[in-house]
Amino acid sequence: MDPISNMIIMLKNASLAGKEYVSMPYSNMKNSIAECLKKEGFIGKVSKKAKKGFPTLEMELVYVNNKPKITEVERISKQSRRVYFQVKDIYPVRSGSGILILSTPKGILSGKEARKEQVGGEALFKVW
Repeated sequence: MDPISNMIIMLKNASLAGKEYVSMPYSNMKNSIAECLKKEGFIGKVSKKAKKGFPTLEMELVYVNNKPKITEVERISKQSRRVYFQVKDIYPVRSGSGILILSTPKGILSGKEARKEQVGGEALFKVW
């Protein structure tokens, strides 16, 4: 299965279940996505740890008034169908309450950052 889809579904399920932390196998791509989500305030601390000799990525989930910050996720680009956005196609998600995550030539960026940098790329997923 797709590792990015697994990651975002794990984040959604853990936050809806009221978990404090979620950990998953480490990769540089997942770490970049986690740092972007951290910058936008959807998750707290991000750390790389080792469990049984294998690197894992541990993320702290954020709650506002006992409600999870991540309530829904939607994968846009899939392995079977890639979706690319130009700068003019990048739009606010849920009237600004959510974010769009893109893989750009300048790295993994949120929709706001990509518009500011004037760069488009592959739309990975939306989260709100």
